[in-house]
Amino acid sequence: MIAGADTPLAAVLHPSPNFGPRRGSGRPDMLLLHYTGVADAGQAIAWLSRPESQVSAHYVIDEDGRITQLVAESMRAWHAGVAVWAGETDINSASVGIEIHNPGHELGYREFPEAQLRGLEALSRDIVARHRIRPERVLAHSDVAPLRKRDPGEKFPWARLAAVGIGHWVPPEPLEGGPHPAVGAGEDEERIAEAQGLLAAYGYGLAATGVADPLTSGVVCAFQRHFRPQRADGRIDRSTLATLKRLLAALPGGA
Repeated sequence: MIAGADTPLAAVLHPSPNFGPRRGSGRPDMLLLHYTGVADAGQAIAWLSRPESQVSAHYVIDEDGRITQLVAESMRAWHAGVAVWAGETDINSASVGIEIHNPGHELGYREFPEAQLRGLEALSRDIVARHRIRPERVLAHSDVAPLRKRDPGEKFPWARLAAVGIGHWVPPEPLEGGPHPAVGAGEDEERIAEAQGLLAAYGYGLAATGVADPLTSGVVCAFQRHFRPQRADGRIDRSTLATLKRLLAALPGGA
């Protein structure tokens, strides 16, 4: 094990100055997954280690599955930005952040390679076990910051991770054929408010207003990227609602 690393899985320790003490309980209870969104992993590590960037993460995983640790898990890395989940607004204090190298939507978003996913599975299992992170607290950056972020995106294999005990998942309700109205179009306020209330109950930062606003569309799209990735269009449809209800029912103590 590398001296100073939190896990024997880390191949490299590359300290970043961009961190501080955790607030609140001081212990993470959330695992937050990102993609790097730059051309190569070395570029991501360099940027996350520069003081002027004011960003960091606990880990970066390159496409070969090589794991670099930048910030000690006991410390608050600066990876989530302005974000919220289940009423928690200091996501950085509540989470361990992993950056998975992928150029992202703006630079040629692609499938995550097998070696990288094996490294991610091993690291995630280790983190989840040591910090006793519940499956429903393994989240995407887009889940906690839906108007700002799309990562790790609709190509990320959440179902695969759940199959090895990482994250919360149910098979998504199949898509219907034919056109699907935009959020709010042809829908009454009660139906919109129902969807908003269910999303908020799961943890998304949304109020049940009955108004189909940009935040609602962004949250719906984030939910779809994670849990119904076949089509992430931000539209409330039967498949989205059915998947959401099954997820809530599958939570510990769910109805």
